[in-house]
Amino acid sequence: MFPEEASMFCSNRCPIIPPVSALHATDEKENIELIWCQHPVPKFYGTRVEAEVLGKRQLKLLNHGETYMMNSPKLMIRFLPPRVDWIGKVKISCQETGFEAELCYITSSLLGRGGEHRVEGKIYQFSSMKTLYEVEGYWNSIVKAKDVNSGKETIIYDAKEVLSELKAPMVKDLQGIWPTESTAVWSEVSRGILGKNWTKAREAKSAVEDCQRKLAKERKSKGENWVPNHFTISDSKEDGWDCSPIQERVPPAPIVVPL
Repeated sequence: MFPEEASMFCSNRCPIIPPVSALHATDEKENIELIWCQHPVPKFYGTRVEAEVLGKRQLKLLNHGETYMMNSPKLMIRFLPPRVDWIGKVKISCQETGFEAELCYITSSLLGRGGEHRVEGKIYQFSSMKTLYEVEGYWNSIVKAKDVNSGKETIIYDAKEVLSELKAPMVKDLQGIWPTESTAVWSEVSRGILGKNWTKAREAKSAVEDCQRKLAKERKSKGENWVPNHFTISDSKEDGWDCSPIQERVPPAPIVVPL
């Protein structure tokens, strides 16, 4: 989504309990902005776990004055047989253009029916409900859109192409990393996992959690509320959790993804 050097990304855990995460990304060259606020709610069903990802997602194409609102599918983890998949319905809407898209993420049943990782849906004009494109494919391979008038098919997502371009983040400015950044907080846990030293990883994880509990207890004793550094947050019965970035643009970060 943000392939150029002008792309900046910031993520912040807003309240720790419940676990609400906020994300803000901007691309100066393409003039694109992405704002997410998500709150996973897991439910257990014996042989599987389904995590409903609540919250708002906004994609802003600032050069065109368009804002696309969308939700997220559910994450399903099945134990027998073991597999992971996205399921459920997603709606993407743009008030400025009047276009909407409905997508359905489908997984196979225990009998093997339905097909794993499948996506089906349509793009339509909201005012007339006229379907413009039919969408189908697999989110882990290729997704196509078919023009209902001409019958022409276009590849709109190629997972292999996208994943082949992903590179591991690297530290550009070690001195610029704050001690509160996740890279620093979880560094010992990461070292344990990468070194396959599971005992070290577990001990480091427990140390981080104990430290967070201690800090929370200290704040409570002083009557202080924890406030995120980069977002303002709100919670209501009608709209749930919502997060807004404090800064209009994401500043340069000490951790970068090489291009």
